[in-house]
Amino acid sequence: MTDNRRSKIVTQGVPRSPNRALLRATGFGDADFDKPIVGVANAHSTITPCNLGIGVLAARAEVAMREAGAMPQTFGTITISDGIAMGTEGMKYSLVSREVIADAIETVCQGQSLDGVLATGGCDKNMPGAMIAIARMNIPAIFVYGGTIKPGQYRGRDLTIVSAFEAVGEYIAGKIGEVELLEIERRACPGAGSCGGMYTANTMASLFEAMGMSLPYSSTMTAESSEKVDSAERSARVLVDAIEKQVRPRDLLTRAAFENALAVLMALGGSTNAVLHLPAIAHAAGVKLTLDDFDAFSRRVPVLCDLKPSGQYVATDLHRAGGIPQVMKLLLVHGLLHGDALTVTGQTLDEVLRDVPDEPSSAQDVIRPWPDPVYPHGHLAILRGNLAEEGALAKTSGVRAPKITGPARVFDSEEACMEAILACKIHPGDVVVIRYEGPKGGPGMREMLSPTAALVGQGLGDSVGLVTDGRFSGGTYGMVVGHVAPEAAVGGAIALVNEGDLITLDAERRLLHLDISNEEIERRRKIWQQPPPRYTRGVLAKYARLVSSAAKGAVTD
Repeated sequence: MTDNRRSKIVTQGVPRSPNRALLRATGFGDADFDKPIVGVANAHSTITPCNLGIGVLAARAEVAMREAGAMPQTFGTITISDGIAMGTEGMKYSLVSREVIADAIETVCQGQSLDGVLATGGCDKNMPGAMIAIARMNIPAIFVYGGTIKPGQYRGRDLTIVSAFEAVGEYIAGKIGEVELLEIERRACPGAGSCGGMYTANTMASLFEAMGMSLPYSSTMTAESSEKVDSAERSARVLVDAIEKQVRPRDLLTRAAFENALAVLMALGGSTNAVLHLPAIAHAAGVKLTLDDFDAFSRRVPVLCDLKPSGQYVATDLHRAGGIPQVMKLLLVHGLLHGDALTVTGQTLDEVLRDVPDEPSSAQDVIRPWPDPVYPHGHLAILRGNLAEEGALAKTSGVRAPKITGPARVFDSEEACMEAILACKIHPGDVVVIRYEGPKGGPGMREMLSPTAALVGQGLGDSVGLVTDGRFSGGTYGMVVGHVAPEAAVGGAIALVNEGDLITLDAERRLLHLDISNEEIERRRKIWQQPPPRYTRGVLAKYARLVSSAAKGAVTD
C-alpha cells in the first residue's frame, strides 16, 4: 500500500502527532492511520431532484471503501438547481457554482492531505466543478454520477423539464389551455435524477465516462435503480485500487481523452455547455483545447443518437440501447476514438469495449447505424465574424434552415426579452439579441432556456434567430447562437448593435455578422460607455472581476 500523505505528518519529530487525536474522534483506530484516507465529496441535496438520491450512493461508497481497506471521510459540496433558477436573477449563480464546487473540493482534499477523492454530482455544474478540482489536484479520483431521472408521461408522450418550459410558450400562443399546462408541470419530473434528455448533466456525465474518469455504463443509469447503487460501490473499490497503483487523473485526462470526449459529444448531439466545461477542465489539466477543436470534430463526426431536446428519446432509452460504450464502439470501429486511452480501471478503452458489438442492435433506433446517422455531421458550429471576433457557438440540430438575415431586436437583459416574447412582440424573421448576460456582464452567463423555449412553444423556433453573450441550457434548440465573445460588458461588438440593424447568422458558413460598415462600428465604439458592474460585493462581484472570456471556458484562475 502506498504511504498515505497524512501518515507522513509529524509534529516536532513526534510520530503520533496531535492531529491524529482529532481523527480518533471521528472513528479512527490505531491500524487505520496506515490506510489511505479518501474523501467522499457528497453532493446530496434536497434542493433539486438531480441530487436527491446521491446520499445513498455516497453511503454505499463509504462502506465499500472501508471493506477495501481505506478510510473514507465524507464532506459536502453545494449545488444550484439550474431548472429552478432558470429565468430569474438566481440563474446568475449557476456557472459561478462550478467554480465554488471546484474550489471547495480542492480546499478540503488539499487542506486535509487526502490520498484520493470520490466525487459525486447530479445537477449541471456538479460534474465540471468536480472534474476541474480533480484535474488541479491530480490525486487518484473517480466520479460517480447521481443518475438520470425517468421520463414523465402525459397522453402517451415522454416529458422532460424542457416540456414544461415549452408548454409556457404553447399556452401563451393559445395552443394549449391552463389545464394541460398544469398537467405537464405536474408530470414532467416524476422523481429523483438529473434532467432526462441529453442535456448538460447527462452530457457531461457521458463525457466523463468517455474520458475514463467514470465506470462504463454509469452515466446513463437511472438515479432510482439498484444498478446505480451497485455502480457507486464498484467505483469506490476501483478508486482504492487506483490509489494503490497511483493512477492519477492527469494520466487519464490527456489530449487523446479530450478528443475522445469531443467525438462522443458530437455523436450524442450533446449540450452546448460542454463547450464551456471541457476547455475549463483541460485548462486545469494542462491540456490545450480550443474552440477550433470543437469545430473540427463537428465536421468529422456525425450525430448518431436521436435524443432530446431536438430528437425523440431520453437517456434511459440510450441506456437500454447499449449506453455510452455502444456509442464509443461505433466511433472506435470508424477510427474516431483513441482506443489506447487509459481509464480509471487501469484498462484501455480498447479493452473496455472489447465485448461491445461493433454495430448497435437493429431492434432499437436510439443509436443509429453508421450509414444512417441523425445528421451527417456534428450539431455544434463555431461562428466568427465582426460580431464575434473570438468566436460564438451555434447549435444546429433540429433546425430546418441554419441561416437567417434579419433585423435586430435588442435587449439588455433576459427579463426584457421575455417580456417582449410573452407580449407576442417578436415576429418571424427577427434576430433577437440578448446582451450584457456574459460571464462578466451578467455576471454569471445565464442560460436562455426561458426565451428559447417560449419561442419554440409559440412556433417561432425555425423562423427567429437569437444571439446572446449568455449561454443556453442543454435543453435548448432552435436558431440560436450563444457564448458571443468578446461579450458586451467588455466592449464586444454585440454591445454596439442598434435596434433594426441587419444581422446575418449562417451556421453553414460559420459566420455571425453585423451588416454595417467597419467605419460605423468604430464610430459606435468610440461613444460606447462601459456600464457599471451590476454587483460590487459578494461572490458575483468577485466572479466578475476574475472570470475569463467564454471562448476560454470562463475560467477564474
